[in-house]
Amino acid sequence: MTEIDATVVGGGQAGLAAAYALRQAGRTPVVLEAGPEPVGSWPSYYDSLTLFSPARYSALTGMAFPGDPDHYPHRDEVVDYLRRYAKHLADELNVDIRTGQRVTAVRPAERGFTVRVEDGSVLTTPIVIAASGAFSRPYRPALPGLGSFTGTVLHSADYREPSPFTGQRVVVVGAANTAVQVGVELAEHATVTLATRRPVRFAPRRPWGRDVHFWSVASGFDHLPIGHLIKNPPHMPVNDDGSHRRAITAGRPDERRVFTAIDGGAVTWPDGSREHVDTIILATGYRPALPYLDPDAVAHSRGLSTVHPGLGFVGMEWQRSFASATLRGVGRDARYVVRKLLRATR
Repeated sequence: MTEIDATVVGGGQAGLAAAYALRQAGRTPVVLEAGPEPVGSWPSYYDSLTLFSPARYSALTGMAFPGDPDHYPHRDEVVDYLRRYAKHLADELNVDIRTGQRVTAVRPAERGFTVRVEDGSVLTTPIVIAASGAFSRPYRPALPGLGSFTGTVLHSADYREPSPFTGQRVVVVGAANTAVQVGVELAEHATVTLATRRPVRFAPRRPWGRDVHFWSVASGFDHLPIGHLIKNPPHMPVNDDGSHRRAITAGRPDERRVFTAIDGGAVTWPDGSREHVDTIILATGYRPALPYLDPDAVAHSRGLSTVHPGLGFVGMEWQRSFASATLRGVGRDARYVVRKLLRATR
């Protein structure tokens, strides 16, 4: 059993931000990342993914995102950026980042917590920050008849690129950024419908000549600490440069309310019409992936456990603000959580 100063579970953007904040506060954290490198889930996202925020608003604390600050980074640029950030933490700040270390259990102990790793190693630590994201826990809603569908059902977490769906009849379930981006891309290769519970809403990417994130930051909304007040996250509009709205208006893809029934390979739409569908893609979001914690230990307020002093969270959606689960937001939340944790564990 090894005793360490602080433990961060997860080596993606939230975990790296937490490690940076701990190091700045004088702690010597160990980061435990289940994957082969500390870049989180970014390499697993679909190939065409492009951030909806410019590079200047897509950086972690202490390292600017490279390139034109007004360009919209591609998925692979984010992966490279996180690699460089992790190398900076390891080489310059002496942060111990351990990959291939899947945490199986975090339990309260006499002095802090016991952290068990899949390889059998056990750590004791006074502070744990859970920063393992949500990508490994895709949300699959109980849609009518979905379990009996004889075609292919996959979550957007498993979607990479459109060529396997060429010529198919595809339904993409969802109304947020991912659903629209995937639906529009697929519509160049297949016949696609966006199935939504409510109409897709759009927000202009550059209102009044500036990116929407400029206005969000300038107004203070981006970091307004109201996350704890959000009981039901709002239906956020799709960030759009106009191309997605034009594609949907032109019916590529078309948009309908979600189907009411499935019979074998056929779906029934609200107007009573039925048609064969080859593939249903669920772009329905994710839930926090915290299997190493007891269910009652997940409760938190602004990222601080309401059950166990010394346990914190970084990277949860609406944890403290609108930006909490984003590259630009995790650093701010990490500083807040670390400051509160250190005060509570003195």
